[in-house]
Amino acid sequence: MKHRLQFTGKKLVRMALLLLGVSLVTFLLMCASPLDPLQTNVGQVALGSMSPEQVERLEAYWGVDTPPLQRYLGWLGSVLHGDFGTSLLYRQPVLDVIGQRLSNSFLLLAAAWVISGILGLILGVTAGAFRGKLPDKLIRGYCLLISSTPAFWLAILLLLVFSVWLGWLPVGLSVPAGVAADAVTFADRFRHAILPALTLSITGVANIALHTREKMVDALESDYVLFARARGESNASIVLRHGLRNVSLPAITLQFASISEIIGGSVLVEQVFSYPGLGQAAVDAGLGSDLPLLLGITVITSAIVFAGNLIADLLYGVVDPKIRRGAARE
Repeated sequence: MKHRLQFTGKKLVRMALLLLGVSLVTFLLMCASPLDPLQTNVGQVALGSMSPEQVERLEAYWGVDTPPLQRYLGWLGSVLHGDFGTSLLYRQPVLDVIGQRLSNSFLLLAAAWVISGILGLILGVTAGAFRGKLPDKLIRGYCLLISSTPAFWLAILLLLVFSVWLGWLPVGLSVPAGVAADAVTFADRFRHAILPALTLSITGVANIALHTREKMVDALESDYVLFARARGESNASIVLRHGLRNVSLPAITLQFASISEIIGGSVLVEQVFSYPGLGQAAVDAGLGSDLPLLLGITVITSAIVFAGNLIADLLYGVVDPKIRRGAARE
């Protein structure tokens, strides 16, 4: 337990430094953006009809007249006290906006993460067990095809097939249009999340399956598997007893590393399906120069990704105690 606490403490310190670096890079990129917040959100025509006093108030609201260093230090000081600021576009606390959007995205992100992990593991193990045979060729061909397919193109294709042509699923949004919030059921939210989650699942399977296949091939070519074959063990027994055991650690790594890919892919997918989730909020914040909201989304999503990696590291110690003891001595 002591070793695990020490290991977790070191990881949390690294996480704090990482989040600081991520927030600084995001802030610098926003400052270097050619977008003018006033022209983007108010419009050139409206600005031309305003008095100088009104323009000054708008500049103060969007922070145009504040030095960048002062803006960043002020934001950082507020974050250290638990205040991420107020969204300039939504005029609500940043944490409230992120909480609302994350709750909308959670269903499709969680479903995509679980489905892509399970299918990727099954396909990877199957391809490795049948190396060079027809199942392996089909799975590799599928993975290579999906890897080269843009997520937004796949989303549009699924939208055309299942929503426009067949009419089985909704075209977009996270809830039915024109329905009161208290009248929306879980079944409604589930139906609206099927296509976005399916898109993220399909695109996330390829990477996990290909890496799992390579690890399975390496395991099946090892000396202890050769000895197991010499003892007369069946192929199914070798795959289940030796293959799966040796791909478990890489599978954990790939599964939790895919969190960042799924969150990044949701940005494009949510735009296609007009899904009011965290990805769409990030796009709106970037295009609308909503610096507090964009910084909040970036920091919180980075923390989620880092937490996933931390959980994976802790699970390594559960699967293999040697790794836990080795990590504690770092």
